[in-house]
Parts: sequence; C-alpha cells; structure tokens
Amino acid sequence: MSDTPARHSRRGLIIPFAIVGVLLAVWTGWWFYLAGQIETRLAVQEQALRDDGWGITHQPATVTGWPFRTRVAFPEARITAPSGHGVSASELVAEANAWNPGHWVLIAPDGLTLARPGKGEIAIGGEGARMSVSHLRDRFPDLRAELIRPTFTPLDGAEPFPIASAEHVQFEMRPHLTDGAATTDEVDVLFRLVEARGRPDGPVEGATRSGVLSLELEATVEQASRLRGADSAGVFANWAAADGRFTAVKGRLQAGDSRALIASEALAAREDGRLEGQLALTAERPAAAMAGLAASRSGAVNRMAAAGAAAASGVQGDRPVDLVLRFSEGRTWLGPFALAPAPKLF
Repeated sequence: MSDTPARHSRRGLIIPFAIVGVLLAVWTGWWFYLAGQIETRLAVQEQALRDDGWGITHQPATVTGWPFRTRVAFPEARITAPSGHGVSASELVAEANAWNPGHWVLIAPDGLTLARPGKGEIAIGGEGARMSVSHLRDRFPDLRAELIRPTFTPLDGAEPFPIASAEHVQFEMRPHLTDGAATTDEVDVLFRLVEARGRPDGPVEGATRSGVLSLELEATVEQASRLRGADSAGVFANWAAADGRFTAVKGRLQAGDSRALIASEALAAREDGRLEGQLALTAERPAAAMAGLAASRSGAVNRMAAAGAAAASGVQGDRPVDLVLRFSEGRTWLGPFALAPAPKLF
C-alpha cells in the first residue's frame, strides 16, 4: 500500500480569479465602448449647436476615469449662445458614473467667466461652481446649478455687477408634476440667493444698508418647451412670443433689516424683455430698504421716487404692511412711485 499523499486540485482556487478576470474584461470593454460613444455624441452635439449659431471652442477633450467613472475634460473652453451670452473657463470637467451615464455633473475647478452682451465680462470665483443634469431622455431634464461662496469681479471695460459676493447661489429646474406625472408643458424652478453683498454704491448695497441680501423664489414656467429655441435675443424671446408666463410665484426676501413674503399669480414679459405683472408683498420694515435705495448712487434707481416710497411706507413703523410691486411700462412701481427699470429677461 502506497504512502504517497493525495494531490488536491487547485481548480477551486483558480475559478474565482478566472471569474473576476472575465468580469473585469467585460467591464473594461463596456467602459471603452461608453467612452467612444461619449466622444461621438459630443462631436455630433457640438456640431448641431454650431449649426444653430452657437460658438463652441476648446482644446482637445480627454476621456478618463476607468474603471468606475467617465470623466471628460475640456481645456480652454468657451461656449457662446446666439444671443451673445456665454461662459468660458480654463477647464470644464463633466463626470458620470459608468453604470449611470444619464446623470452628469459639470464643474469648473478654476472658476468661470460670464459674458454679457453689451455689458462686458464678469469673473466668477469662489469655492465651487457646479451643475448636475439627469433624466436626459425625458422631455425636460432635471437640472441643478450652484455657486459656493462666489465672488463677482467685472473685467476691464465691463459694467458693474449688482452683487460683489454671496454665500450660496442655487438654481433648480424639474418637470412640473400633475397627479404624480409630468404631463404638461411646464417646469418648476427654484432660485435661491443666500447672504449676497452688493457692490460699493450699488442698489443692493443701498437697499440692504451695507448688509446682506437673501432671496428665495419658486415658480412654474408655462410653455417651457419654447425655452429650448435660441436666437440672437435669447431663449426668453421665443418663450415670451408664445405667451409664456411664470405662475404660482412665491418666495421670501430679506434686505438688511427689511423682510418680505412674495406672491404673484402670474408674471410675463413685454416685447422688449421687461417683466410685466405684479408682486404682492407682506413686508416688515420696508422703509429701511426704500431709504437705502434713495441713498444709493446707482443710476438705475430713481432716488426721488425711492425717498417718496420710504416716507409713505414708513408711516406703518415696524408693523407688517401689505404692498404691491408692479412691473408696468418697463418700470418697477411701488404705488405711484417708479423706483427703477423693470427686470429684463432678454
């Protein structure tokens, strides 16, 4: 009888490694296929935008991130709409999980430069600038953009920007839901500005009396599909021509010691892009903000009218007062006082 020990098969050790190797090879093939698809679709989309009058330039893009992410870097990127509005950055980076290529996050690691037609460029710095977009195959995607502790610096020759800095700026857009389903030509939007400080001698600094401005607004945008067209006047021109409106507007405002709750059934835009409609305000200490506007050195503010509005609203003292802010004839009115031009959408 032999004393030679029995040999044990090593197959049980090899099989798990073989399975991992096969899975890794399959996943690597999927990643490179996805990277190729991204490059192809980007080239097609860029050309389509150029054909529509957009200006898009950047140094050669690179796709990295294997194995779990797809990261597309665009050095020296500049994107300009037909209206002349645009952004540029030393680098724009778009990232998505390789298993969820329908949800992208776009970041500008070194900040952005905002181009305003006829007004010059504004450098946007701070601790972060990012935008995320998902549900790209739906009629309206989900979109969220935010700036973290941004600063706004006019470049040489540019008109001043009302805000010098803020703690946070946020914008969100998603399909409007009716009975749990997005079946309408509407989107819901949210804008949030937190603790913004105005530029020296500007209207924001005046209204806040060198304090901070915080604003939160939400609304439903009708005729949202008309926002997709772009021409020399911008997307809002097509939207306004199709009788687009902001409805169910509500929010809150704090300017220094003055506070207000805001509501409006509907706001629209004139042919010249100026906002039309009215906002109902339940305000606390509005006289302080009006007096600050009257003392500002901004050429856009009617200081005599602001002083009159301050005197009229100051009769209430510290008690809450109901006010109506009207956007009419291209101006912003508080009662009989025309304070400034109405906000301009395009």
